[in-house]
Amino acid sequence: MNKKVLSLLFLRRDDKILLAMKKRGFGEGRWNGVGGKVEAGESVEQAMVRETQEEIDVTPTVYEKVADIRFDEYFKGEPTLMHVHVFIATKWVGDPIESDEMAPRWFPIEDIPYKDMWSDDPYWLPHVLHGAKISADFQLDAADVIIEHTINEVVEFKDD
Repeated sequence: MNKKVLSLLFLRRDDKILLAMKKRGFGEGRWNGVGGKVEAGESVEQAMVRETQEEIDVTPTVYEKVADIRFDEYFKGEPTLMHVHVFIATKWVGDPIESDEMAPRWFPIEDIPYKDMWSDDPYWLPHVLHGAKISADFQLDAADVIIEHTINEVVEFKDD
């Protein structure tokens, strides 16, 4: 089975969250946070900062890991285990701008466009937006339909 380690970051300002529309590649046409694959020799935090700089021209300065999510799914038709480390940043340098990959936009937390996001987001994102830290597992079929999932609140993460 293929394995991928990824970072995902959401900027939060008061009662708003920054989502970005993916313009190309994996997740195209969906709202999501910013992030991507952890490169060889890079920590998850380094990848999160690099991806945020590349995708929306922002450097996170105050952030916290809020979720550790494992996806047993299919990526390009191959069974893949994706391990996603999710962060929320409350301070950063720069103003989010559109890149060739992402188009950022602020949303009120009570008006998140879940219907235009990944199918798992409505299950776990509300937990972290209300202050919880979670560990979650999702199993998806080849059509990206959730077969089963578990979400548990945690005090700290085992890999920290």
